[in-house]
Amino acid sequence: MNIPTANGGIAQQAADSRDAEKNIFSGEPRGDDTGHAGDGERRAGDDERRAGEEQRRSNNDPRHTKQPRQNNQPRRDKRDVHGWVILDKPIGMTSTHAVAVLKRLFQAKRAGHAGTLDPLASGGLPIALGEATKTVPFVMDGRKRYRFTVAWGEERDTDDTEGRATQTSKLRPSADAVRALLPRFTGLIEQIPPQYSAIKVQGERAYDLARDGETVELKPRPVEIHELTLVEHADNGQSVFEAECGKGTYVRALARDIGRILGCFGHICALRRTLVGPFREADMIPLEQLEALCNRAASGEGSLADALLPVETALDDIPALAVTRADAARLHRGQAVLLRGRDAPNSSGTVYVTVAGRLLALAEIGNGELIPKRVFNLTGLTASPGRSNERV
Repeated sequence: MNIPTANGGIAQQAADSRDAEKNIFSGEPRGDDTGHAGDGERRAGDDERRAGEEQRRSNNDPRHTKQPRQNNQPRRDKRDVHGWVILDKPIGMTSTHAVAVLKRLFQAKRAGHAGTLDPLASGGLPIALGEATKTVPFVMDGRKRYRFTVAWGEERDTDDTEGRATQTSKLRPSADAVRALLPRFTGLIEQIPPQYSAIKVQGERAYDLARDGETVELKPRPVEIHELTLVEHADNGQSVFEAECGKGTYVRALARDIGRILGCFGHICALRRTLVGPFREADMIPLEQLEALCNRAASGEGSLADALLPVETALDDIPALAVTRADAARLHRGQAVLLRGRDAPNSSGTVYVTVAGRLLALAEIGNGELIPKRVFNLTGLTASPGRSNERV
């Protein structure tokens, strides 16, 4: 929501923006895999640990010492790149690997993702480059939409196709029986996360304990399912659903719990994410298309800026406040700005500040002051102007 105002006038901030504000201003880790990103986050920690172990081995093993570059190839210097790339992640790729690939394609100095997506899943993986990493919490806290397929007749310990069968049944539910059950899983519900999840139990990841053969007892947590519909019910013992849910929801747990109540058991056999916060399926770019664009850009026939969405795209649900250049200079130095005049807002909350139509800072209004919390430096490669207009 973009509400440019004169002399600091602003509309009341949306309630869901306040939750994001708490995350981004609290100093807590951002964009990490803490078990609240949705399905599939359980393996990202393994990827990072393996990468660290490989790095340590390389540092101590003379066989892995750095060799001089062959053919006098110049080093690809990293650069400042700022914006969002919404990757249409292919099945089989980890989220950690996807970030590494895009960081290499863009030669970006900084990159991170906003919500891990399981290697077995496809769809929207928002990747923040450069200064966009400062807006990750606003995406993490947004709604997510999934299209998923449940295979009836078998429950697995991972609640998806990767696990081993723990319970089986020859029963197959009717479409009417499935639809009749969906209201029980809509709205604010209590959900027990899968035992193969990244939730910490006494300092250990639940999936690590489960892989070691330990019984993991996780407590139910409140999650919100905004919408859950049965899209297709096939004769092969599978059903296709669409779900729109809030932060912390596990789609795998939905399949598990629905199957238990129906008495036929079930697990996820296909999963695609179609919405993450403000990013829609139309914003997604397949990896092959990104690689092709990179090759064209290298030959001077295109620009990687065409693949970027502006940093402020992640801030669609909070108001924008336009300031003068003089006030912008103060904010850029980390100094507060007094909001004077009859148009000064009497409300409080988070805003994103612009000067001459350009993103400047995330700030908080309180006690008649505009206090900067995150200042952006967008020097370098940014989104093409046309990308903003495409989403209007």
